[in-house]
Amino acid sequence: MILMNYTSLSLIIFLMISKCIMVKSIAVSLNRPRFCSSATWSSSAITFADNSTVGDVPNAIFVNTNDSVIALNTQSRLIIIWLNGTNNSKVQNITGSTNPRSLFIGANNALYVNNDNKGVSRWIENISENLLTGEVCFDLFIDDTNNSLYCSLKFQHKVIKRSLNSSDDQVLIVAGTGCPGFISNMLNLPHGIFVDENFNLYIADSLNNRIQMFYSGQLNGITVVGKDAPGTIILNNPSDIVLDADRNIFIVDTSNDRIVGSTSTGFQCIVGCLGYGTDDKHLAYPLSMAFDSAGNIFVVDHSNSRIQKFFLSSNSCGKYQHSD
Repeated sequence: MILMNYTSLSLIIFLMISKCIMVKSIAVSLNRPRFCSSATWSSSAITFADNSTVGDVPNAIFVNTNDSVIALNTQSRLIIIWLNGTNNSKVQNITGSTNPRSLFIGANNALYVNNDNKGVSRWIENISENLLTGEVCFDLFIDDTNNSLYCSLKFQHKVIKRSLNSSDDQVLIVAGTGCPGFISNMLNLPHGIFVDENFNLYIADSLNNRIQMFYSGQLNGITVVGKDAPGTIILNNPSDIVLDADRNIFIVDTSNDRIVGSTSTGFQCIVGCLGYGTDDKHLAYPLSMAFDSAGNIFVVDHSNSRIQKFFLSSNSCGKYQHSD
């Protein structure tokens, strides 16, 4: 692996992100594939990266529309980059960081990284800018249409938004009250966040074992998956959420050691369905997931100190298939 300076990193980011895709109203640089209701994934994964690359406590991953994979090595405070789906990784030291937790790749070749002791920084070419000084974001989401940054403040039990069009760092609370709770306007250790094309906010409300959806501009949420959402599925400490092109929901169900999603028969386990384990069919405390453009699933398998890749096995609506 090669250690680079930030100027070299920005060149790589420029190569990785040649364009963003538009999904209705919101511009995003992450993948939102379209699946048939009968789509399935391989029950066995390949190990895309082990602890020699991502360290013993990996926690975040991002896959952009060019299929470049970006992950954090929290232990060594490194950004790991695999360009365009290749197996050749490059690394970048996150200078001064004590515990990087989350990352996002936005438009305009921008890399957003949260460092515990510095807050959120944005890198565009060779210029760095601090955006949320001192905040510990367990997840980030960038709305490039409105140029807004969303931050999940897990231990403050809320999600905030900052307009990046403003020169100050004033933030707006968009979900939660700052106190833990279960009623519709409260959260309890919120972790993963996702903003859909209508600017509705989805939150993995971890300790409440549910997924909350907040309509744009509303502070009262609706439970769409999990506890008190009839006809869905029981969750245990969900940590991440991703929507596909049709707004089907995929969830990292952390303490159940699996990924669940919406299918033709309702919500069910997609991968990691055998419970806690260390082999290629098991996960152990997964924390984050991402789709590549082919619909394959990358999972940060936290307690196994690795990133697992589950191939899309069947999807009659698309051209990508892989044998189990």
